[in-house]
Amino acid sequence: MDEQTIQRAQRGSRDAQAVLLRALQDPWFRLARSLTAGDEDRARDATQETALRFLRLLPTFRGESKLATWSMGIVINVVREMRRRSDKPKEAEEALRLASLQRSGPISPDDAARTAEEAELLRKTLDDLPERQREAVILRFFEELSVEETATAMQCAPGTVKATVHQALKALKERLKQLS
Repeated sequence: MDEQTIQRAQRGSRDAQAVLLRALQDPWFRLARSLTAGDEDRARDATQETALRFLRLLPTFRGESKLATWSMGIVINVVREMRRRSDKPKEAEEALRLASLQRSGPISPDDAARTAEEAELLRKTLDDLPERQREAVILRFFEELSVEETATAMQCAPGTVKATVHQALKALKERLKQLS
């Protein structure tokens, strides 16, 4: 996403907007799927709503961060609003299970079973975290954003991200220790 394409999109060029949407839709979907506990239907809805808001808000983008990082904040807000409107209880993220299976390559059945059990345990433990902590962990470790990018997406200070991630990891470690 070059600066010229962004500027053309901000001025209303449909071609430039389409280029940006194509480049961003997969990361938006991955993040939305992680934040909706792997619910692909809700993730698709969130991605579609994100695209609409992105186009509406694009003229306000000032370039103080990467466009992709800025747009992740839109995804987070959309998913938060969906949760508030939803009658479903909060579910844990499936991101760890998916990420561990995608990164592991060929493994033995015993290793696969152990990995699945560990992923399920961590998924359940992630569910116990407060929403902000879950978001910070997902952005930092699953979406692999830097502290600064995570702060931009979460609309907070980098120090807040560091503290939130630290608290989340401490809570996860303690909870996992209790379950072992």
